[in-house]
Amino acid sequence: MNYISTRGYERKYKASEAIIQGIAPDGGLFVPDEIPHLSENDILAMTNMQFYQISAKVLSMFLTDFTEAELLNYASQAYSEEKWGENPVPLVQLNQYNDREYILELWHGPTCAFKDVALQMLPHLMTASVKKTGLNKKICILTATSGDTGKAALEGFKDLPGTEIIVFYPTGGVSEAQKLQMVTTDGSNTHVIAVDGCFDDAQTGVKNIFGDEGFKAELDSKGIMLSSANSINWGRLAPQIAYYVYSYIELLRTEKIKKGEEINIVVPTGNFGNILAAWFAKQMGIPVRKLICASNRNKVLCDFFSTGVYDRNREFFKTTSPSMDILISSNLERLLFEVAGGDPAKVTEWMKQLSEEGKYTVDKDTLKLLQRQFVGGFADETGVSKTILEVYDRTDNVIDTHTAVGFNIYGRYHQRSNDDSKTVFASTASPFKFAPAVMDALRGAGYSTGRSSETLIRELAEESGLEIPLSIATLGEKEIRHTDVIAKEDMEKKVREILIG
Repeated sequence: MNYISTRGYERKYKASEAIIQGIAPDGGLFVPDEIPHLSENDILAMTNMQFYQISAKVLSMFLTDFTEAELLNYASQAYSEEKWGENPVPLVQLNQYNDREYILELWHGPTCAFKDVALQMLPHLMTASVKKTGLNKKICILTATSGDTGKAALEGFKDLPGTEIIVFYPTGGVSEAQKLQMVTTDGSNTHVIAVDGCFDDAQTGVKNIFGDEGFKAELDSKGIMLSSANSINWGRLAPQIAYYVYSYIELLRTEKIKKGEEINIVVPTGNFGNILAAWFAKQMGIPVRKLICASNRNKVLCDFFSTGVYDRNREFFKTTSPSMDILISSNLERLLFEVAGGDPAKVTEWMKQLSEEGKYTVDKDTLKLLQRQFVGGFADETGVSKTILEVYDRTDNVIDTHTAVGFNIYGRYHQRSNDDSKTVFASTASPFKFAPAVMDALRGAGYSTGRSSETLIRELAEESGLEIPLSIATLGEKEIRHTDVIAKEDMEKKVREILIG
């Protein structure tokens, strides 16, 4: 299998080449030139597999210049019990009296967020890709984060030989726990920098750096190459497909569904990578009825699926679900390429309009194709808070603010559609990462005011019965190592300073 650019760059790439480059030379995103299909026998065989084995199987179908044995080795290390506990991504029935709702807990890894699933695997894929391609350069992982990707990438790549990792995050645009996780990161090759702006400013800055041919040539002369840990990198996105395949296999294995029975998947999303992974699982043959795309008040995706107009020219809101505070959803480009029949000219024109005018409108046929598969909705902070309390009262499960966005949108969808399909909710972060907002929801608005993060985390543990994750419990004890704050215009200057001096 080869990889091609969504914007029509003439060359095809092996998976290892696409992983190293991160983004295509023309600014497009890499996509497979075909989507592999899971046969009935494949699915049946997976019912006897653990998650790491399913991950290796799914990845082997996309990354064809890797052997399944190699991938099995990487997966066994990435998803070890030492890092994740007995089951890396447990699928939990929410209520024993309701066999319709299941929560896929994706936050049991080192940084308590779903990004860990891919970013514990990506360093294995990256280092193997370097060897496969015979590359003799230092790789700089350059990424922007809205909160969770940054720490997960830092944990995956810190002290990895032959790499540097630079993470940009928006000032005031992440939770206190997310910020502390990043700025206390150790490792000789880690760099964490706050950008005075929002996530879209940081993400645009990173994309501009990748697109600066002169700067890339300068780095190349020094034996340095840029790559990405954002979901714009196929090596970051592909491992996420596996956990949606796994969730369906688990429902089959536990006899909650019959063979071929359709399910719904609910995903809170901002950059569109997580729900796109679910779409790829559907294209592989997992029977999915609806993909429910849940947005917070930055509802650019919700509006897009309703009208076909993608318009980032709007007020930006800082919300209690900061990882979704995004107005430019990069991975949507991959979906548009696929539903537009692989037409790079269409995609290039839409992306040009987005860059120059801040908006674009897809044609009616494309919109119809999207609406057959996706349901969009959004929730404001009041709705999120009410949903956290409602889910707790109804099921005894405490969920974080992002996962609550998904439950809120699904609740309204179910009410109006009467769609009783079994439904999997992607739970994207531990509630302890957003303890102030979660405790405000459980105890009343304003409860967190005047209380320290440590107090709120302890009280949340007492309320929920959940054990405080070690990476959260020890945050207050760690030294703050990264303090730089820069203007968004100075991002490339900062990268040059770190890599070249």
